[in-house]
Amino acid sequence: MKAIRKLAVILGIKGLLCVASMTLIALSLTTYMVTIYITPRQQLTLGATSASWTVYVNDVNETRYLPGSGGPAGSAEPTVNATDSSTYAFKVVTDEDYVCAVKIELTSAVNSSKFSKFEITAKHWNGSAWSEETLCSAATGSTTKSSINGLTSEDAGYIHQGTSETAYYLIEVTYSYDQVDETTQVTVEFQYEPLPQASF
Repeated sequence: MKAIRKLAVILGIKGLLCVASMTLIALSLTTYMVTIYITPRQQLTLGATSASWTVYVNDVNETRYLPGSGGPAGSAEPTVNATDSSTYAFKVVTDEDYVCAVKIELTSAVNSSKFSKFEITAKHWNGSAWSEETLCSAATGSTTKSSINGLTSEDAGYIHQGTSETAYYLIEVTYSYDQVDETTQVTVEFQYEPLPQASF
């Protein structure tokens, strides 16, 4: 009681009324709630997950595709069938908001004691045939590169796809298997990393 009297003396009647008003305002503030629904979108769809190629000892500057067909195995480009994922390496679908860069690289370098060349490029389906795709050096920017060097660890290339596009991609490898006469099976693993962003 004494404390209230002392406070009343210090603040005065107007001060006490002001404190009381502020307390009532604080107690009567309205709280609003908002719910956000988050819808994730996937821009890259994986196509063929495995392939078998036939190469020959002393092949020089030969070409194979992922996916590939024909004879020797892997030497012919497939025709895209939108309902058959085995006819393309991967598909990218962008909307009106975000472009997409896709990083392409090998999980580990190809053995240079067997191959003297292993150059990786990409193609896109233009509706009737495969066309050369420009490879970029990074996820953003305009610097290009002619190919990804599969003999070098962590050498990567990027495709850049603009907004509101659907495109199918093919991997092309130009190789030379001319270092040894060994016929033991070789395993090569590709990886693709989609990188959605506002612009390049």
